[in-house]
Amino acid sequence: MGAMTRSGIARIAVTGSTGLIGTALVRSLRADGHEVVRLVRRPARAGDEVEWDPRRGYVDTAGLVGCDAVVHLAGAGVGERRWNEAYKREIRDSRVLGTAAIAEAVASLDTPPKVLLCGTALGYYGDTGARAVDETAPAGEGFLPSVCVEWEDAAAAAEEAGIRVAYARTGLVVAREGGAWGRLFPLFRAGLGGRLGSGEQYWSFISLHDEVAALRHVLDTESLAGPVNLTAPDPVTNREVTSAMSRVLRRPALLHVPAPALRIALGDFASDVLGSQRVLPSRLLESGFRFAFPTIDTAIASAT
Repeated sequence: MGAMTRSGIARIAVTGSTGLIGTALVRSLRADGHEVVRLVRRPARAGDEVEWDPRRGYVDTAGLVGCDAVVHLAGAGVGERRWNEAYKREIRDSRVLGTAAIAEAVASLDTPPKVLLCGTALGYYGDTGARAVDETAPAGEGFLPSVCVEWEDAAAAAEEAGIRVAYARTGLVVAREGGAWGRLFPLFRAGLGGRLGSGEQYWSFISLHDEVAALRHVLDTESLAGPVNLTAPDPVTNREVTSAMSRVLRRPALLHVPAPALRIALGDFASDVLGSQRVLPSRLLESGFRFAFPTIDTAIASAT
């Protein structure tokens, strides 16, 4: 399937197609003439929809017949709500049960897709401090690393069926439409931006443009299986993010949100906002991918 999305027309199924990344990916694929079918958690109402229910492990496999690839991006938003035990179960179940359902569905097809691309997360590595890590690093400790391990293991049925399975471990996506940066942009534009906690924690970021381009690169590159870090090549600290936002948006960023306040506001999620992840995209770079917006300033500018 080399150059699948760059030449010829492919049929590609996508879960999580209404999310930040899924919306942009579907738009990009369709702009190039590819046929996209979207998995929806209700009865299908349009010709491009396929019903599935990750909780029940149900997928209407008839809708996946003829697909060259499946991109699985669905999962409860990590930063959408304050973490408590119930929402942590929702985060885990939405990813693990959904991935297992998709993997088993594609494995059951008489002619399965050539590739299953599962969106996972840099949370796999846990808090790395100032230490740079790439795909060769082991899983970290804590809630998100444990979820990420289960999440990726849940695709075993597809791997066992001989399907190329890749895990797109995505960083913080710089976009005004949603995600963490979707909340930062209005604050900084209003002059209410500032560093979080000590500001020394590393943030591994990627522009939305590069995220979509990297997903398509993984689809196209037959040698890419297993984990692939989707993050820009030069992670920066939260203090540097704050300075770049102030610089690019031409707004002051004088405020400081202390760690205790974040813990009160965010619950357990605060440990991940305050944690440090310095993650490098070694496999992307080795496979020839080139970032359009490799620096924090250019990534922020691309989203304004």
